[in-house]
Amino acid sequence: MSPEERGLTRAVGLFPIEPVKRIVELSVLAEELGYSHVWFGDSQNIWREVYITMGAVAQATENVILGTGVTNAITRHPSVLASVWATLSEMTGGRAALGIGTGDSSLRTMGLKPMRLKDLEATVADLRTLFRGEPVSEATSDLDYRLAYLPSPQKVPVYIACSAPKILKLAGKIADGVILLVGTHSGLIQAAIEKVAEGAAEAGRSMDDIHLVLWTPTAIDADGKAARDLVRAHVARAVIRPLPFELAPELMEDIENIRKTYDYYHHMDVSANHADLVPDRLVDMFSLSGTADECTERLKDLAGSGIHQVSIVPFTEPGGDRAATIRTFAHIFDAEVAGSATS
Repeated sequence: MSPEERGLTRAVGLFPIEPVKRIVELSVLAEELGYSHVWFGDSQNIWREVYITMGAVAQATENVILGTGVTNAITRHPSVLASVWATLSEMTGGRAALGIGTGDSSLRTMGLKPMRLKDLEATVADLRTLFRGEPVSEATSDLDYRLAYLPSPQKVPVYIACSAPKILKLAGKIADGVILLVGTHSGLIQAAIEKVAEGAAEAGRSMDDIHLVLWTPTAIDADGKAARDLVRAHVARAVIRPLPFELAPELMEDIENIRKTYDYYHHMDVSANHADLVPDRLVDMFSLSGTADECTERLKDLAGSGIHQVSIVPFTEPGGDRAATIRTFAHIFDAEVAGSATS
């Protein structure tokens, strides 16, 4: 299906910072409001267990696609990942999208290093083999294993989360979808898409076969400054990654200071100390935040950027209700983006 046929959809990313019951309620709300996907963060030391959460959400929903934003194959052995996703896909009638990366806070909180790209590539290939019910070789034992219970192959799309040039190219080469962690400025998005396209071309693939998801921290408030303050911690995490473009020297100085102080136990925590180091210019380049009117204008730009899905990560004051942002974004999206697409 071509990007034109797909159109632009909206999704929501939910870090399991609240009890499972509340995450289920927010997911049901997203489904009722017409969100196409709900993506769940996987970081076992700072958030509640993602796969228990997703199982509960699967039972409570009927249409929305459930994905990880994102998991990894170090804390989760590939055999475990394959079994989880084959089961979730079977349970939901195919409402499953495996979002995977090299590993972030789930590893950093224990002093572990992210997976190498060649190992990620091999893991994705193994997962697809396992989903077909075929055997793969275990890396350390050299013994074959398979999902012996699988009654029939499961088609689980694999999304790779990325920001750096090499992993963007790898995603273009092998992924069904790409979760872009590169900001919301049109120039940044285009630079990332170009890298994905390079990888796709090298593999003889068409960009029409790759679903592009833009992952963005989001806060919408009548007080635009207050909204921007809420996303600074997430922006901090976005900018300390390697990026597929050059930023102004003064911004790179700010980023180096953030890198030196980033605390993974306060990963994307609105109260994190490193959030105070993020200047407004970076906030505007790497988030969807501000007043409703400001966010509406940014959405219009995103609608023409070549992406297929805007996935918001709603932020509130500690103890606040993310439902309000989920509702407000749905209203803005439907009024301005979906409406303009049909006019």
